[in-house]
Amino acid sequence: MQSSNDRFHAGGDGPGNVPGTDEGQDPEPEDDIRYRDPWYDALASGWGDGNGTGAPTAPVPAARREGQTGPEAGAAAEAYLEVQRSAAFQEVRSRYRRFVMPAVALFLVWYVSYVVTATTAPGFMARPVAGAVNVGMLAGLGQFLSTFLLAWAYARHARLRRDRAALELRWDTQELTRGARGGAS
Repeated sequence: MQSSNDRFHAGGDGPGNVPGTDEGQDPEPEDDIRYRDPWYDALASGWGDGNGTGAPTAPVPAARREGQTGPEAGAAAEAYLEVQRSAAFQEVRSRYRRFVMPAVALFLVWYVSYVVTATTAPGFMARPVAGAVNVGMLAGLGQFLSTFLLAWAYARHARLRRDRAALELRWDTQELTRGARGGAS
């Protein structure tokens, strides 16, 4: 048997105990105990010479700062504020809130009532419904079912009522910020 640092253990007649026969590697001296992991010396993704030519890659550009100054930053910020103040943005936000607030409230009430009932009325939750299936098991499965139904309803609501308007807002925002940068792409 071989350990992680390629040192061989005594015992057994298997091929893993013969020095130099492990996947075509050359035999190593016993005093060489360096770590032999092929990923150990690999560079992290995106760092150093990741293009395979040995030449360093282009440096990563600096991150955008929130306190950025200059005419470009002020114009872009104004474009975002203009979109945020628009009636279309307010409509998308209100459609979102009209779905999410009642759905979250209903789901939390259903979840808390399940937990409270399970802790305060164990006799009711243990009441058999059909064979070994009891009220608690049905309510627990109902939690899973309601979670999937809520996710489906949210995705459907977003697709039918918000996605198209949000995409148009995104396009408008990109056009406004492109104009704020002087037409550069």
